[in-house]
Amino acid sequence: MALVEPVPGEPAVVADLPDERVLLIADYHAGIEAGLRYERGVELDSDAAGRREHVLSLLDRTTADRLVVLGDLAHRIPEPEGPEREEIEALIAAVTERVPMTLVVGNHDAGVAESVAERVADGLTVIPPEGGRLEARGQTGSTSIGVVHGHTWPDPDVLEADVVCLGHEHPQVRLSDAVGGSRVERAWLRGSLRAEAFDAAEPGSTAVEAVESDPDVVVFPAFNERSGGTWVNVEGNGFLSPFLPDALDDAEAYLLDGTRLGPYRDV
Repeated sequence: MALVEPVPGEPAVVADLPDERVLLIADYHAGIEAGLRYERGVELDSDAAGRREHVLSLLDRTTADRLVVLGDLAHRIPEPEGPEREEIEALIAAVTERVPMTLVVGNHDAGVAESVAERVADGLTVIPPEGGRLEARGQTGSTSIGVVHGHTWPDPDVLEADVVCLGHEHPQVRLSDAVGGSRVERAWLRGSLRAEAFDAAEPGSTAVEAVESDPDVVVFPAFNERSGGTWVNVEGNGFLSPFLPDALDDAEAYLLDGTRLGPYRDV
């Protein structure tokens, strides 16, 4: 899986394509504090500036030529407004002053592109929910990364990539010690994508046929640490994506610091 490499200690990866270096993150959930206040009555100070500076620092640290957000740039489902829209606009403006930005539309992103339409022609591109490919051709041949949020069946073209990157799940692991203490940490899931699992695509969705070789897959932890997630090693915590966990073949879990935990079900 050398095509994409995690940034040590961070919920982000870098992908070196022949013509550009790409920084990928998932599940930014701008305006989450306003959403938590409305949905659950939880009062938290906004960390909008901290999240934005975190992204900008990662761009500097990795010298990336492009930022790709694998869905859920926004938090609340309706078209963003108020503090959420302000945070999204400030982030897009800050990023696109440095590098182009690509948003893969997630289930929380309805209306996001329309609300920042003036930025679409000024450094922001949008990939639909079915996903797409980042592809380039160099002297050693073509390389490609399938990008999709993960809340819907992907376009068949996504599965033809060398590696598929997706978010949506916010994978986490619950770790327990010998005296009964426990903690929850964000985690990566990495393995092979079983293409035959996509034969079960729902009627009316984009039908995905099995491909000759199963691509690698990376399921991203949420960039926003306040957004919760799926405890992948706890029985009864079902996955959110329509094709997970059926499409995960012997996936292993890794902590953000790179610690390899082994098969995610056995952690």
